[in-house]
Amino acid sequence: MNQPYFEIDKRIADTAGGDGLQGRVGVIHTPHGDIQTPAFIPVGTKATVKAVLPEAMSDMGSQALLANAYHLYLQPGPDIVDAAGGVGKFMNWSGPTFTDSGGFQVLSLGVGFKKVLAMETVTVQSDDVIADGKDRLAHVDDDGVTFKSHLDGSLHRFTPEVSMQVQHQIGADIIFAFDECTTLLNTRGYQEIALERTLAWAHRCIAEHQRLTLERSHRPYQSLFGVIQGAQYEDLRRKASRDLGALDFDGFGLGGALDKASLGTIVSWMTEELPEMKPRHLLGIGEPDDLFVGVENGADTFDCVAPARVARNASAYSLDGRYNVVSAVNRRAFEPLDAECECYTCKHYTKAYLHHLFKAKEMLGSTLLTIHNEHFIVNLVAKMRQLILEGDYWAFKEEFMGRYYGSR
Repeated sequence: MNQPYFEIDKRIADTAGGDGLQGRVGVIHTPHGDIQTPAFIPVGTKATVKAVLPEAMSDMGSQALLANAYHLYLQPGPDIVDAAGGVGKFMNWSGPTFTDSGGFQVLSLGVGFKKVLAMETVTVQSDDVIADGKDRLAHVDDDGVTFKSHLDGSLHRFTPEVSMQVQHQIGADIIFAFDECTTLLNTRGYQEIALERTLAWAHRCIAEHQRLTLERSHRPYQSLFGVIQGAQYEDLRRKASRDLGALDFDGFGLGGALDKASLGTIVSWMTEELPEMKPRHLLGIGEPDDLFVGVENGADTFDCVAPARVARNASAYSLDGRYNVVSAVNRRAFEPLDAECECYTCKHYTKAYLHHLFKAKEMLGSTLLTIHNEHFIVNLVAKMRQLILEGDYWAFKEEFMGRYYGSR
């Protein structure tokens, strides 16, 4: 590239109340366009944000989408996505794209936790974690992970090299190194083993990424992010950040199971150690309070399935908090989901109509509510960016948090 890959425009420490914080406003340059940071990146797991057209995601202000390497590997297969010209062309999305490495899905599905890896601190820990009533579908060794497909039980194996090969075929602008994603249920001893394994895998990912970049020079350059693990341990988080920060990565994913009560502290351990001039992506974070914490402590981009998932369960975001549209009070509420929202849904549809759609089990309900929820979160982070630049971030945060969480 002729210009720097990542540029910082302003630091939150330059604003009143920002002393000691790592937050910043910047720009990530990719072959398919710039990402103005901080930014929320909606999740299109299987090359689609469930129930929503890519055009609608663009219209609401989404700058990039994140797809899942594990799911696209299983279906339709990375060779098909490659033949289509990459995930962007395959799904008719012209902007930047991300793919995660598949490590989270291989290991979380493999121990029966599905979408989460224990987000609260626990007192009972084990070297062999498995969810209650579940069979182990993934087995980790120093070379990689052998796992069974959650679709049909077929046997597969991911190594760092395979993850890089799959992600190069999928063709996203930003890809992630293959890592061992532990849970808060794992012992300290196992966390140390996994950290060293992830570091060894990072070296292998870089080598294979460099080989594939040369081999596939007909494709745009893909930026490789290393993933920082270490659970709730400060020394492990800082060590992982220093170790991976010294390697030839283009940016970093702040990953693993995080104790939500200590999110800001844990993120700061990582961002204090990582190279300042490389972007950081906080994986799997999407609730408003967590986004504020992530921004202030130096995360540049975020992804989370929550806005779309809660929409499919009839839950709507609003400036006055989250609520359920199928509540009886909304049956005759001929007003927008959020009176101050500018999304397509709020401009054209009412709570009463959404209430009807969900009660009638009509698919349009999920589409309209997903549009609204994704718009709400995407534009919340965009507003943070704007007000850091304008110097009014802290007043905005106080007003938003008081209103959104004040009614709870």
